[in-house]
Order: sequence, then C-alpha cells, then structure tokens
Amino acid sequence: MADRDFLDTLTDTSLYSIGAYFTDAHPDLVDDVIRQSEEIERDGLTTWAETQHSTVEQTYQTLMTGLAVRYYNAVAGSA
Repeated sequence: MADRDFLDTLTDTSLYSIGAYFTDAHPDLVDDVIRQSEEIERDGLTTWAETQHSTVEQTYQTLMTGLAVRYYNAVAGSA
C-alpha cells in the first residue's frame, strides 16, 4: 500500500501533467520529442540549438517536453 500511495503522489506534478497532455495530444510526436531530448542531453543546449538552427529557449522547451513525456511514461507504466 505504501508503494501505491507513493506512486499516486508522483502523478500530482506539473511534469507528469505536461507529459500526459503531450502524449495524449500528439501521440505521433512522442518518439521524436524523446529522441530529440536525448540528443539535447548528449550535446548540450547551446550546441544542439546551433546545429538545429533553433534558439536556446526552443531547445530548452523541447528538452523539458521530452523529459516530461519520459517521466509520464515511467510513472504511468508502473501504475
């Protein structure tokens, strides 16, 4: 029961909500945003932004969306 209670608290976060929304609204883009966020983690914000002809702010938003989707998938998959 303690594990279930803990998992329930994980769904009460902004990161979870963003991931859930993006996954529901754009299921066809989930794999792309995850891949891009992993590339950003590997390359860094500035480098990835420069190579993709993007702004650092847009790159950060992509990173955070990818993290949110991965967080949502991790929590929802274990529920």
